[in-house]
Amino acid sequence: MLAGNILAPYVFETKTQRFLFVLNYAQIDVCLGSIDQLHRAVSLPAAEQNQMIATIATARQSKISFNKSWLEDLHEEIILETFGNKITPLVVNPGRIVLSSTNLYFQPFNNIEPHKLLKVRLAGIKRIIRRRFLLQQVGIEIYFKELEPVKYLYLTLKTQGARDTLYNALLDLPELQLSHSDKQIMTLRWQNGVLSNYDYLVYLNSLADRSLNDLTQYPVFPWVISNYTCDTLDLSNPKNYRDLSKPIGALNPTRLERLKERYNEMPSPKFLYGSHYSTPGFVLFYLVRKFPQYMLCLQNGRFDHPDRMFNSIPDIWRNVLTNMSDFKELVPEFFDTEQKGDFLENSFDINFGYRYDGTKVGGVQLPPWAESPEVFVNKLREALESDIVSRQLHLWIDLIFGYKQRGLAAENADNLFYYLCYEGSVDLDKIQDWNQRHALEVQIMEFGQIPKQIFNSPHPVRTCSHSSLLKHHKLLNNTPADTWGDKTLLEPLHYCQSHKEAITSLAVCHEGVSVASVGRDTLLKIHSLKSGRQERSAVLCTMTLSSLSILPDNSTIIVGCWDSCVVVYDVECGRILTKLAGHEDAISCVQWDDKRKRLISGSWDCTVRVWNTKESWSNMKPTSLVSQLVSQLDLDNRIKCMAISKDNDQLAVGTEAGELIIWSLENHLITQQLSDEVGASVNDVTFSEDGRRVISCGNNCTLQVYDLTTGMQVCNQVFDEKLLCLAWARESRVILGGAQGTVYLFDLVHVLLLKQVRVHRDAVLCVDVSGKGDVMVTGGEDHQLIVWEIS
Repeated sequence: MLAGNILAPYVFETKTQRFLFVLNYAQIDVCLGSIDQLHRAVSLPAAEQNQMIATIATARQSKISFNKSWLEDLHEEIILETFGNKITPLVVNPGRIVLSSTNLYFQPFNNIEPHKLLKVRLAGIKRIIRRRFLLQQVGIEIYFKELEPVKYLYLTLKTQGARDTLYNALLDLPELQLSHSDKQIMTLRWQNGVLSNYDYLVYLNSLADRSLNDLTQYPVFPWVISNYTCDTLDLSNPKNYRDLSKPIGALNPTRLERLKERYNEMPSPKFLYGSHYSTPGFVLFYLVRKFPQYMLCLQNGRFDHPDRMFNSIPDIWRNVLTNMSDFKELVPEFFDTEQKGDFLENSFDINFGYRYDGTKVGGVQLPPWAESPEVFVNKLREALESDIVSRQLHLWIDLIFGYKQRGLAAENADNLFYYLCYEGSVDLDKIQDWNQRHALEVQIMEFGQIPKQIFNSPHPVRTCSHSSLLKHHKLLNNTPADTWGDKTLLEPLHYCQSHKEAITSLAVCHEGVSVASVGRDTLLKIHSLKSGRQERSAVLCTMTLSSLSILPDNSTIIVGCWDSCVVVYDVECGRILTKLAGHEDAISCVQWDDKRKRLISGSWDCTVRVWNTKESWSNMKPTSLVSQLVSQLDLDNRIKCMAISKDNDQLAVGTEAGELIIWSLENHLITQQLSDEVGASVNDVTFSEDGRRVISCGNNCTLQVYDLTTGMQVCNQVFDEKLLCLAWARESRVILGGAQGTVYLFDLVHVLLLKQVRVHRDAVLCVDVSGKGDVMVTGGEDHQLIVWEIS
């Protein structure tokens, strides 16, 4: 109870007091029995006391039933009923969880909750996330839409199995309409500047089980500014920024050396840092002025000593750089511009005491370059979104959420903490000794917990800043054309049905005036893109023509055939220059390495071969290609597709078994194996314009994007049909062809499907885009070749 309704440290009085109770709704013998049980529990040691009280509480709670008259109507059916806890900062409140066909109920077993019965509609649920609590997978956090009585509900259950049962029961109900935010999609949006650094860190914290409802796992943010003493702050100067490639404890080389000396003399399990970067105490250290009641709860009714409080930004930064036991990172409030830095002011005018020099503890002392908390927070947010931070934020993500979090990589990065900070280090359910379990629970809660690891490989670097994208959008919005309009994105211009069977491959010539196509009818055809008329037709083989590539001279076309031969055709002269035997089985794809003047072919014989073509095509004999073999890539499965990077130095190879391999054309070594999904044939592959990413599609109905710097998958978008072909269009857009005849236009920057059109009666087998990106051509199983305009 607050004396005078003023937040202040608790006053403890030891005296004899007499209380008189009048029981209106209970029998005195029942009440005395409960008091006697609790009195006996008080005399026990702490762990046994908690165990006995928990047993008493469980027995009483089991007698409390859910009143079905609370249901909304007679048609509402109860799906699941179980026990659980509602988690709020520093409070674990038990209650009954009831899931019905239309609502979710939480009935607390006491009256300290603001709602005697919390009822939320299933239709109002926006997102459901499984959480860990005390390093155990027993939590579930539910976010609600604006019209619901609460914004979120954090529940924990007794076991992981009970939690998963509730989670699956929720997902099975048709009333649920969840909003999805796939990890790969969010990473790709962040990479492209669509998502700000702040929003991405908020998302990663949530993904790593950090929640505003759990002070033991509060969201963690990095120190980004290193200058807190100058009168002005130049955010364009890299010297004013902290090195994000190192943990906070490794920024000072002198202190790190002393920590390593202690580490080397330490018995196992060894740790480098004796305290964590985020604990309930550290969170409330920063937020005590905003949530003083939480600090009183945490510290048994007392605030910290005035000289140990959060009094000065410059002092705290100096301390985290030099103190042997202080490695605190920041909390989101330091960057939250909506709250305007209110946690830095003593808005409640609380008496926190006086410092050693006699000054009263008030608001936090700011650096000279910030005249107010709002300016301070705005400056930090601006620094967080700067290009300097954007270029190295992925390195800090590796330390906190990624592969440098544990193991040898963490050791090499000087990022080692006490073993109890890590998930999986101890299984509390297997500990039978209540004293030991209680001690471990307290240590886990108070010492700090490493976030759940969400990346196992290096995180990709950001390629575009949020501010740059905003400027780009401003320019786009000033243009008269509605580039995102539904009608102007894809428009078919010409329909041609000159092939007698399915069109298997096509390519737009480099000048963009014509398109060449081949098909199962053994014909090579060339059409004008302007008129849509056929300009040339030639029979090249007696079997299916599977692939083709147009050389930069626009006059020479290389065609792969099912008879294991490569046909070289001269468009201007209208004749076959040569036909060369290159493989032991059907050739599935061909590419041209213009940098080295080499032919690359892939085949059903599970090989990719590189051929020298220095002599004139007309001088080459049908058997002479064998003597020109430069290198060979041997795999275990049929080659389905290939793509060569713009610099001609890398080849992406997709196989029938789902392998996606990057092969160096410089040294002919495999540099990366990006995918090995069994049975999901990779049907097409291409490189992005900048060569930093590889995009593939296949029988698993999925568009996949990989970052080549790290090998990490940054997008995994599932469609409604098998994807058979793709092509890179301008402005980071991808054209996809589906097995049911649908053509998709997908934006990789916003990770958004812009348009889908079904014009082919059967599967779309091939697609290509002109060099300017304004014309697209698709070929299908229905023998049709369609020319499109891309707005």
